Amino acid sequence: MSTQAQPVPELAADVVEQWRAGEAQLVDLLARARRRVGGVAAFRLGPTPTVLVTDPAAVQHVLGRHPDRYVKRSHRARMLVGDGVLSATGDAWKRQRRLLQAQFTGPGMRRYEQRIAAAARRTAERWEGYRRSGETFDVAEEMRGFALDTVWRALTGRPLDDRTDGELRAVERVVAAMPTLPTDAADARDAVAADLARIDAVAQAAIEAARSADGSGEADGVLRTLVGAAARHPEYTDRLIRDELVTLLVAGHETTATTLTWLFLLLDDSPAARGADPQALVSETLRLYPSAWLLPRHAVEDDVIGGHRIAAGTDVLVCPYLTHRDPELWPDPERFDPTRFAPGAEHGRRLGAYLPFGLGARACLGAQFALRETTALLELLLPLGRLEFRSRPTGAAYSITVRPDGPTPAVLR
Repeated sequence: MSTQAQPVPELAADVVEQWRAGEAQLVDLLARARRRVGGVAAFRLGPTPTVLVTDPAAVQHVLGRHPDRYVKRSHRARMLVGDGVLSATGDAWKRQRRLLQAQFTGPGMRRYEQRIAAAARRTAERWEGYRRSGETFDVAEEMRGFALDTVWRALTGRPLDDRTDGELRAVERVVAAMPTLPTDAADARDAVAADLARIDAVAQAAIEAARSADGSGEADGVLRTLVGAAARHPEYTDRLIRDELVTLLVAGHETTATTLTWLFLLLDDSPAARGADPQALVSETLRLYPSAWLLPRHAVEDDVIGGHRIAAGTDVLVCPYLTHRDPELWPDPERFDPTRFAPGAEHGRRLGAYLPFGLGARACLGAQFALRETTALLELLLPLGRLEFRSRPTGAAYSITVRPDGPTPAVLR
């Protein structure tokens, strides 16, 4: 380690105590640390400091160049996703990612085009009915249904049926409960045991259906690939396949549904942006509300970030949400402006400045899939008319994703 390196500047203890007393959300403390200390900032919630990283060069250092020094530990969603690729580490993670990567990148994406289009048409037909009837509907609920239908088709080759849809509500209940669950893992599982049992039952039925299918048509999907892997890799037990299935369900529908819901709320505030390219709309929404708003890592060896000493054992929080709202990187950062992502725009010129799906070796596997499904839906929904919200959420809830904190009833004009 360089002898010229300095300790990470630390947020004053009284500011942390004021935050504790005010019972504000963690993002408020992180925002204060960035404003008062800088893009590599420390604060203490216990005996040792936690380091916040928002500076693009430091982000690139942690996630892009040295993922072996800054590793994931037990993921907060582990009780739900088990040993799936989201929470796996080491050699197990490498094997699991290698198997799944071909499914969601390059030529592998082509097999999902028709399934994405079918799910988008299903939603567009329902919205056409809402427009004719003048019925009020919840936008977040609609986006949830679309995203879950899309990922279910990709996983199983079949459209989502009403019974499975109802049972998979358990996934959202567990995700929503996570911030308030007991810190003890066993107690946390007990608190949501009934919902976990529902999820397990749906997963096991899907696994058995994939195993019995001949793989020659609609029933072919990612789940069939996972089942087939068991013949070559004995570690792919039904439990691990279940964990991968639930991981892909959580990652594949929660983030997409949230992105699309925010997008329609942002368009309500900025109607002139409706004429922007759908992909630019999605990209700008992801700037303000990235799929992964906080990326926790753990330093396994001494290091230096931006001239600051990082001791082995330090918890490091990379925060795309704050990097994306840094006024030195993004002029007028709170403004929704899809032209930032128009052809020729200068977004992302600095590595580490834009990372809605993470960065480096552990970046989201499904980024291409998510971008394709969101743009496919917008191409059908935007021409139908403009949403008129009956009421709006008052803020955001920060959990695995950043979600609107209330219902989103609207009519389509």
